[in-house]
Amino acid sequence: MCGIIGILGSHEVSPQLVDALRRLEYRGYDSAGVATVDSSGRLDRRRAVGKLVNLSDRLVHEPLPGHIGIGHTRWATHGAATEVNAHPHQSGPVAVVHNGIIENFRELRDELETLGIHAQSQTDTETVALWAAHYMAGGASPVDAARRTLARLKGAFALAFIFDGQPDLMIAARKGSPLAIGHGDGEMFLGSDAVALAPFTDRITYLDDGDHAILTRSGVQVFDADGNQTHRTEARIDAGAATIDKGGYRHFMAKEIAEQPVVMGDVLNHYVKGDRIVLPDGMDFNGVDRISLVGCGTAHLAGHVAKYWFEQLAGLPCDIDVASEFRYREPPLSPTSWFIAVSQSGETADTLAALHYARNHVARTVGLVNVGTSAIARDSDIALPTRAGIEVSVASSKAFTCQLTVLAILALKAAHDRGRIDDAALAAHLADLRSIPGLMQQALNLSDDCRAQSEWLSQARDVLFLGRGALYPVALEGALKLKELSYIHAEGYASGELKHGPIALIDRDVPVIVLAPHDALFDKTVSNMQEVMARHGPILLLSDEAGLSSASHGVQATLRMPSGGGVFQPILYAIPMQYLAYHTAVAKGTDVDQPRNLAKSVTVE
Repeated sequence: MCGIIGILGSHEVSPQLVDALRRLEYRGYDSAGVATVDSSGRLDRRRAVGKLVNLSDRLVHEPLPGHIGIGHTRWATHGAATEVNAHPHQSGPVAVVHNGIIENFRELRDELETLGIHAQSQTDTETVALWAAHYMAGGASPVDAARRTLARLKGAFALAFIFDGQPDLMIAARKGSPLAIGHGDGEMFLGSDAVALAPFTDRITYLDDGDHAILTRSGVQVFDADGNQTHRTEARIDAGAATIDKGGYRHFMAKEIAEQPVVMGDVLNHYVKGDRIVLPDGMDFNGVDRISLVGCGTAHLAGHVAKYWFEQLAGLPCDIDVASEFRYREPPLSPTSWFIAVSQSGETADTLAALHYARNHVARTVGLVNVGTSAIARDSDIALPTRAGIEVSVASSKAFTCQLTVLAILALKAAHDRGRIDDAALAAHLADLRSIPGLMQQALNLSDDCRAQSEWLSQARDVLFLGRGALYPVALEGALKLKELSYIHAEGYASGELKHGPIALIDRDVPVIVLAPHDALFDKTVSNMQEVMARHGPILLLSDEAGLSSASHGVQATLRMPSGGGVFQPILYAIPMQYLAYHTAVAKGTDVDQPRNLAKSVTVE
């Protein structure tokens, strides 16, 4: 959510800033801007609403010289998406970009009003620039003004400051939102994540919570939350792994859907050696009495699927919570329980806050993340990478199935540790799990069939998804994907709940998508499907050959799924859910990779 880039360079930075911001588009935004200090020391900025092309066009007509600058893509929180609310915010000699929320900005703004200082925007961020400018007007140096301003702020933020007359100074601060510093040869860089910095450097330092940093071209000084100068480790990133390319696909999402068999295979190779599961030390489920799984959006639904696996395979009670609700209901946590945080970015604000709540109440915290250097990875007792690689499309696909794969491995480890399955049963389940990438490859062949169904679905105003058992959360995921991408209202339900309310919605104009592999729950799911058909509801049935042979009569359309995968079939059924949403969005002409109002990484509560 939002993106920051900063450069202290040796060339004109405006084009570099815009190029780096393009690499952060996946985070979601509705306006963008850059500010620079030119060779004479003059601070200036350019901003534009909408896509980065609008900012680029403006810079063509109104160039912005300078070898130091900051840039920002804004996802609106306080105030609408307008130019006056776009970042950078400038007050006199100070320009600021900001990710996060300043929770006490109204109090700070009211205090400024009593001093005769008036805001021009509706944003919380402008308050930061106004206070820094106020302190400088009173004689404070840029560094002191920034420090005094930071001391006044409450909330979550990543901030970058540049100053009029200071072509070799940038100040960065991090509290609750990610921020990384890049080291170059006579140059320094700042970014929301390593993706933005990859073209410039592979040497990265991640700021800890509460840190602020003073950057010049000669290096960086980092100070901790108590103001003491400190050292933060410099890490090397794989610049190639940060490459963003559609690879010939029309959209990033199409590419990422197609990558799933490969990335899932990589996950299995990483965590499974022969018939043995290999996890970090401390991952022994003996003595664990409960699991708490927490995530947001798709990550929450991955945990929801895993709840079935932990309970059915391992006999281990498992709670699943939406991260934004977890700590507010003050759940009683057992000192012998484990807490598992699931997050693609590893920076999801609500999930991180839930982790911080849980870590003093449970035996172990585990972070399931796609970014090994993220806050959740660093703050968990054990971090487990999901190894999906960079996922650019806002709507998750490969990150979801990689999360499911790691969770399936954990459930099997728990089952084996607790004596619920023996070596032979573990080997059989691992064989089922290893079969999924190949079955996924077959499921990818459903793309054209899903495209054909999208012509029908794109005309609907409402769509229902039905599933039972571990396919119920996949139905929820299918509905979420369709809502995200096509803006069609969709809901997922446990099939057995249909007659407890949702059946009132059924008519000829409400498509009902039924997930029904030919398993132990098949007959019950088909019975619920018949209730829909009796009320003239059009059915799209997803099942394997055996299921379609016995239950496809009278349905409007079918999608033939590969057979196999055992209890891990939910991973496989994610593929058509993704394709149906993707092709329906394409049919409607919506922005597939960057749906309106959404952000990839939600770093504010």
